Amino acid sequence: MRLAGRVVEWQDARGFGFIEPNGGGDRAFVHIRAFPRGRRPAEGTRVTYTVQRDDRQRLNAIDVRVANAAPSKARSEATPSRLPRKWIGLAALAFFALAVWQQKMPPTVLMVYGGMSLVAVLVYAADKSRAQRDAWRTPESTLHFLALTGGWPGALVAQDLFRHKRSKASFQAVFWITVVANVAALAWWNAHR
Repeated sequence: MRLAGRVVEWQDARGFGFIEPNGGGDRAFVHIRAFPRGRRPAEGTRVTYTVQRDDRQRLNAIDVRVANAAPSKARSEATPSRLPRKWIGLAALAFFALAVWQQKMPPTVLMVYGGMSLVAVLVYAADKSRAQRDAWRTPESTLHFLALTGGWPGALVAQDLFRHKRSKASFQAVFWITVVANVAALAWWNAHR
């Protein structure tokens, strides 16, 4: 049986909260995975949902749908942000490869960016896994440091691949500042060597 209610508590950084049914009653735990792809809930969001009990007999909300939301709109909002970002990361790596091939930058630059990007993808994957298990998280400052030191192409790909940190506006603002700072430092270094 589907219930109607609203999100009464939401911890976006941890990806979970609680839903209370309309008219009162027992609230149910809800994880971000229960929501449609591309939708980020907030406190006060009206939803419909079903419940199940976990092994400790606690109520969990599953198959959550945002009330009065058209599914096609949710999908169209998620899709435009995914494709261009992946292409930005891949285009950045192609740019560095071309610059090295034309001997405008030493091959070690591409190796540093490739290595840091790989590290960024692995750290994002681990952090997403920890977020889903409600375990200790990687500090955002670490993720920003990886981007600043050349891992931003991999971080861009990882954000879309794992659907992690791409909807948090405060994180994205700092992330893009680190990208601009890294590219500016690389351009300055290349011009003055």
